[in-house]
Amino acid sequence: MRRVSVFGATGSIGQSTLDLIGRAPEAYHVVALTGGRNVKNLAEDARRLNAEIAVTGYDACLPALKEALAGSGIEAAAGEQALLEAADRPTDWTMSAIFGAAGLAPGLRSLRHGGTLALANKESLVTAGPLLLSEAAKHGAKVLPVDSEHSAVFQALVGEDIAHVERVIITASGGALRSWPKEKLATATVADASAHPNWDMGQRITIDSASMFNKAMELIEAKEFFGFRPDQIEVLVHPQSLVHALVGFNDGALMAHVGPSDMRHAIGYALNWPERAHLPVERLDLAKIGQLDFSAPDFERWPALTLAHHVMERGGLSGTIFNAAKETALDLFIAGEIGFQDMARLVERVLQKFWAEEPSATNGHNNAVIPLENTLEYDQIARIRAREIAPELTAG
Repeated sequence: MRRVSVFGATGSIGQSTLDLIGRAPEAYHVVALTGGRNVKNLAEDARRLNAEIAVTGYDACLPALKEALAGSGIEAAAGEQALLEAADRPTDWTMSAIFGAAGLAPGLRSLRHGGTLALANKESLVTAGPLLLSEAAKHGAKVLPVDSEHSAVFQALVGEDIAHVERVIITASGGALRSWPKEKLATATVADASAHPNWDMGQRITIDSASMFNKAMELIEAKEFFGFRPDQIEVLVHPQSLVHALVGFNDGALMAHVGPSDMRHAIGYALNWPERAHLPVERLDLAKIGQLDFSAPDFERWPALTLAHHVMERGGLSGTIFNAAKETALDLFIAGEIGFQDMARLVERVLQKFWAEEPSATNGHNNAVIPLENTLEYDQIARIRAREIAPELTAG
């Protein structure tokens, strides 16, 4: 039996992972499941899969979690330290699906076992890509991408020499507001940005899709994971969300990964790698689909994409600052303190401030391994700066 843990078990990626694990319970020993405030779901999954421990990230939720697990023999714990201790438990395979920079430290801890880290937490690579990959190499661990786009690129490169790659195309659905006139975007509400036409991935991810910040993160992630140059990485708007990525080679060929909008494919690929296993996903009928649409992104409509290219070119701690400012901007938008378009403006202002005031930390250090303590320090400073700058965007 393979020892597995799922960090972020109550989110959409975590639930899809547990769906696959639950279909073959004889093949897996579940070590740790972690979640947030949805302790009812967390406890039910822990009982169903007979996990060793269930951890909520919120101390205040611990009494409810203990009550829900009473009599099961499953440990209950809460808080940041408990998440790290859960990551210290040896596993063969770990899913990293905690949303945001909070997923970085547990993911780094889990690499020490020398197993496989299935990475759905794109913030880990954006915030500290060289550190994560060097830690994996140090312990003989494997990092596999679970974002559907990066899983698609990974699969397209099987058996290929990466030196022969000319370009990589990451596709984007366009999000909930893709058909809105640009002049109307300033009025977009949280509810407007949260209504994705293709799927339900949770509020924060769906808003990031509408602002294209998720795709901006994925551009940086592709650079960090695969080592592509910024000028090799492109975005293409593809409303059907069936072509997840394309890889272009030096002979003019394009390898496209086509599949349903079901995260169980990318998760299942990582879970069963290097083998392919049968997965309970839809088989596409291309004749019924009829056509696939593509268009170039509008960089004025989605300024996050331009910011991502600046971050990739700068390197250093720019990714850390970008992500921290983005997460803070999203918090402020959801709280009604800034508008939809203010999110990109705020991230840009924060980046410009750091680039001007601390060039040695945010420029010229591509692929340098920056210690975790420095990364976390700048993460917190960037969040403070973002909250300080935000009122200037709405003044008057």
